[in-house]
Amino acid sequence: MPLIEVRGLTKVFHSAALAGPRHGGVRAVDDVSLDIHAGETLGLVGESGSGKSTLGRLILRLIEPTSGAIRFEGRDLLLTGRAELRTLRRDLQIIFQDPFASLDPRFRVEEIVAEPFRIHPEALGGGAARGAERGDIRTRVAELLRAVGLDESAMRRYPHEFSGGQRQRIGIARALALRPKFIVCDEPVSALDVSVGAQIVNLLARLQRDYGLTYLFISHSMPVVRYLSTRIAVMYRGKIVETGSAEQIIADPQHAYTRSLLGATPELTT
Repeated sequence: MPLIEVRGLTKVFHSAALAGPRHGGVRAVDDVSLDIHAGETLGLVGESGSGKSTLGRLILRLIEPTSGAIRFEGRDLLLTGRAELRTLRRDLQIIFQDPFASLDPRFRVEEIVAEPFRIHPEALGGGAARGAERGDIRTRVAELLRAVGLDESAMRRYPHEFSGGQRQRIGIARALALRPKFIVCDEPVSALDVSVGAQIVNLLARLQRDYGLTYLFISHSMPVVRYLSTRIAVMYRGKIVETGSAEQIIADPQHAYTRSLLGATPELTT
């Protein structure tokens, strides 16, 4: 059984500008079906506006779909109630694209990374006194920061005191806090320069090995997706137009849009 099963997923956005009998809204995601298996990275690649980020948010139910089905470990996420979905959020996390916008500037790093524990105190284990619980959270935050390559002294500082790459590491630490099974990586390196982005990609690969993670890795960059992904799904105008192993997609693309993406990256066409 796949860890994530998506069947016929559709999202239509409506607006006043598109009102009227001739307009059915914008189909940002259009009848998408895909599987993501435990321990793999499925790379989702396509140009800006193709629906990649919307699909990632739909899978996590951060956005409600218009129609379709989403299953996590066989459980239909669209039929789960609020309480059950809150529990499942421990296993379903996201790393956002913009490290400058995804961290609350009012809070110190310790508070940002500790936020999941305050929402899900059961993740710390039961029966601890309040003071001991605070100590446990500080210990866990320090461990998480070390895991992403930051010193625990970062806990006392604010997001504006860090570079873009360091902020993204803080966001990754927050996503890891509850030991999730599945993480949507929503273009996590697109706001960073090339060398820093490469460091983040290597960090994600190491964390996947260390923590047994499953990724949906969203990007418009075929080289980045090729490096990190087990399989690749190509998205165009809200639809998945091609899916295959990373080697097959690069060596023998079947869809014209996939060939155009590869053609725009000369080093991948040799």
